[in-house]
Amino acid sequence: MHLFDPLEIRGVRFRNRIAVSPMCQYASEDGFATDWHLVHLGSRAVGGAGLVIAEATAVEPRGRISPGYLGLWKDEQIPGLACVADFIRSVGSVPGIQLAHAGRKASSARPWEGGKLLYPAQGGWEPVAPSALPFDERDPAPMALTQFDIAGIVNAFADAARRALQAGFQVVEIHGAHGYLCHEFLSPLSNRRTDEYGGPFENRIRFLLEVTRAVRAEWPQHLPVFLRISATDWADGGWTPDDSVALAYEVGALGVDLIDCSSGGLVPWAKIQPAPGYQVPFAEKIRKESGMMTGAVGLITEPAQADAIVRQGRADLVFLARELLRDPYWPLHAAKALGQNVDVTVRYGRAWA
Repeated sequence: MHLFDPLEIRGVRFRNRIAVSPMCQYASEDGFATDWHLVHLGSRAVGGAGLVIAEATAVEPRGRISPGYLGLWKDEQIPGLACVADFIRSVGSVPGIQLAHAGRKASSARPWEGGKLLYPAQGGWEPVAPSALPFDERDPAPMALTQFDIAGIVNAFADAARRALQAGFQVVEIHGAHGYLCHEFLSPLSNRRTDEYGGPFENRIRFLLEVTRAVRAEWPQHLPVFLRISATDWADGGWTPDDSVALAYEVGALGVDLIDCSSGGLVPWAKIQPAPGYQVPFAEKIRKESGMMTGAVGLITEPAQADAIVRQGRADLVFLARELLRDPYWPLHAAKALGQNVDVTVRYGRAWA
């Protein structure tokens, strides 16, 4: 098994083990996909990735990170994304989409505008969360969700999954990482509820399990469901890798096919020490201890490095983010470096002969 071996999950065949990680572009208008999304995602499909996942896509307006966030909270947003999915598929890649709710990290300025909380007078809105605890203690507290609110958001995930299917995506990924809403429920650092959604592990995972059931019910059995998690909060008293293994058992029983293993993002005081492949051990641990397929992500840049992750059985997919921003054709360059023959679109064939 190596990086350019195909992978089959349910009824979907990926031409290799390289996935374009969902990367927010903040280029939407009222949640609608634009030409930017078609060019950005399409170029990485042409570049040879086996799976191309569209960025975190809000299931309701208040779940956006910023006003420029992509969305699937209404049917009118389907056609723009359908163009993207159709193109990705036409050049041999599998189109995927990540469904998300930003929770208490919503209503923020775009990163290059400082990323700070936007107040209503600045075009923002009131964020929501499991508990009235802000991400940054200098910000106002988010609104704590009622159980009625929670049920509405679960339904919003299901509706967004239905729209993603109509748009032609073949993989749906639930965003349970990086301090956004699903992750906020999981971690005791952000979830201080005293009802059935807070307290012990089995209560804190309840919201994510409800979202998973709702999405899987809308998603055909022949198509895969992925879950991205932060395998650790990198903070004392927070979510741990052992919690992630236990969660993998639970979601696997509900029809999740692969755990996409990232980390952090929940609290600003997390103690993270990034290094090449620093999150790969989480994918390896979850894969070995739960039996679930996993994806590895985080400072994976070199072809031999990515190939070794697959060859050594540490993960089933390798997700690339920043490296594919630098080089959309990284998979083609990697194939050449690793001595693998891959199909190149005939329109570019003269450059890869």
